[in-house]
Amino acid sequence: MPAKKKSDFTDSDFKDKELVKEVCRRIRVARSYWDAHNNPACRGERARALELYNTLSREQKQQIPQQLRIWLRYRSEKYFGSQQTLPKSKRKRRRIKNSDRY
Repeated sequence: MPAKKKSDFTDSDFKDKELVKEVCRRIRVARSYWDAHNNPACRGERARALELYNTLSREQKQQIPQQLRIWLRYRSEKYFGSQQTLPKSKRKRRRIKNSDRY
């Protein structure tokens, strides 16, 4: 049997309480990446958390702490939303020689 990809989650993979716990865990991991200024990892973890969050029922969404829901839906949308431009690659900086400085 081939291994599952991490992003392939369905409702059958988790029970109700486990699904809520997994969403909370993923949001917390994304926030920790955000606090560490690791934006690419945060973007990926946030996408996984949002994917699972959208599978929850209304009652299950209410079980997630409000602080986590707000971060996932609003604050992170400001930085990772579809209106944002894609990150640019790092440019090579020209090295300044000592004789060019003065």
